[in-house]
Amino acid sequence: MPHKTPLIATIVIGLVLAFIFGAIANRLRIPPLVGYLVAGVLAGSHTPGFVADQELASELAEIGVILLMFGVGLHFSLKDLLSVRAIAIPGAIVQILVATLLGAGLAWILGWSMQAGFVFGLALSVASTVVLLRAMQERRLIETERGRIAVGWLIVEDLAMVMALVLLPAIAGAINGGGANDGAIHAASDPLASYFNLGVGGVIALTLGKVAAFVAIMLIVGRRVIPWTLHAIAHTGSRELFRLAVLAIALGVAFGASKLFGVSLALGAFFAGMIMSESELSHRAAEESLPLRDAFAVLFFVSVGMLFDPMTIVNDPLPLLATLAIIVVGKSLAAFFIVRAFGYPTGTALIISASLAQIGEFSFILAELGVGLGMLPEEGRDLILGGAILSILVNPLVFAAVTYLKPRLEKRLPTAEEPTAEADAPAEEEPDVEEIRPTTLTDHAVLVGYGRVGSLVGDALKEVGKPFLVIEDADKTVAKLHDENIETIVGNAANGDILAAANLAQARQLIIAIPNAFEAGQIVVKARAANPVISILARAHSDAEVQHLQDLGADAVIMGEREIARGIVAHILNLEDPKPEGPDRIKTTKAV
Repeated sequence: MPHKTPLIATIVIGLVLAFIFGAIANRLRIPPLVGYLVAGVLAGSHTPGFVADQELASELAEIGVILLMFGVGLHFSLKDLLSVRAIAIPGAIVQILVATLLGAGLAWILGWSMQAGFVFGLALSVASTVVLLRAMQERRLIETERGRIAVGWLIVEDLAMVMALVLLPAIAGAINGGGANDGAIHAASDPLASYFNLGVGGVIALTLGKVAAFVAIMLIVGRRVIPWTLHAIAHTGSRELFRLAVLAIALGVAFGASKLFGVSLALGAFFAGMIMSESELSHRAAEESLPLRDAFAVLFFVSVGMLFDPMTIVNDPLPLLATLAIIVVGKSLAAFFIVRAFGYPTGTALIISASLAQIGEFSFILAELGVGLGMLPEEGRDLILGGAILSILVNPLVFAAVTYLKPRLEKRLPTAEEPTAEADAPAEEEPDVEEIRPTTLTDHAVLVGYGRVGSLVGDALKEVGKPFLVIEDADKTVAKLHDENIETIVGNAANGDILAAANLAQARQLIIAIPNAFEAGQIVVKARAANPVISILARAHSDAEVQHLQDLGADAVIMGEREIARGIVAHILNLEDPKPEGPDRIKTTKAV
């Protein structure tokens, strides 16, 4: 058996270091991703000790990007995507142009060529898929209008970068006229473009045609084949095969899209998830892919940290700070004014600005290609890597600054009076995720989560006339609650401010209807601290989760599987009684 196992070493050391420093970061009340980046720096070639395989780490990180975009696609629909096209397409294009011009300006100050400035600016214009989506998921914004705009914006940026990766070799060939870099140019060029010797216009047309062909195949063939495959595997009753089918579809479509159509792996995975979302089994598919998504997303941050040389901060501080300013300040301001120009509220503009104030994987790819084609100096690549690391590190601080600035800017920049009548225009200001309105209820019940379980509990509370409010963060569910005139606090119940707004101190009961035991545990601890005598009822899926929640202070924990077993037993015992005939028998069976 071979003793040299770089793949195993990279995964093991990467995850172990990420766990250690992520836990330390969490203990210090800073985002765990900062710890993941520090773990990557320690595993990189620029620090002493163990050095992980950078190429392997990058490929593992790419799997994380694929699975993450696949997961986002599972919660998206084509309708959601088209609903934000009016702002996502022009907004992303204008923001890319602004960032590219700012980067080119810095390159000119540093004495680089025009082509170097173009590649440098382009690399600074595109946000990291992983960082943006993780930031949105942590703040429960993916299913809100803001989340849809951010994801739509991200997809337009991905398409623009796909175009850039195809065009750069052609542009380099036109500028250099062949020569020393000719091999690199042909290697990076589209094979069809190289074979037919297409010009820049032909390359653009070919790229757009291949993207259109991919989208058409996914919408026409994929919409039939993918859900059918998922249902056929589910009917086998094998959870292992179902999980394998989900991963095979996600990775297979992404890889095929990249090799056959020149589409980015992330974009291919997103479309696979979006098509699969039309299946009734999409929620189960999301659950099955979640553990791998989280693990490989962590490896992404570790791989980014491995690229960073800490001495860059000492050797080139001013150019690095200028690069960081373009990413964090220049891009953010451009995005803010673009979103505001479309009539969206200040809160939406700030969230979109903060989510785009970083760069990542596409920037690295562009930098490497630019250096390989002789269009970008190695100094430019180092600045891009340094800017990416620092922008990812400060991104949580940008979101904190947004929370601070929001109420102040809203007083000075009121929302546009009347949105346009077009279908794609922004609606009246959506409920703010960050805005917390305290309740006036007392002696009431607080219901956390209004999904399949929570909505049934809510119906029962309404029937008996018991006053209650709901804490919910899913945009569509919140809209439904508003339609039903049910008092709702929008946000994550694990947030202390959200629980305080629910007036737990004067509430009688807290009903936690969400399935996540870890998050439920946080809620139980904070609720018990706010009101030592409140009655807390939670749900769980295993004996271990029941014990966990009871140890934290829950008065009663209902385990779904146990209640199902009781229902089955009751039904079996009832079968010994005379069976009702006809419609009554059917009604009795359905009631159980």
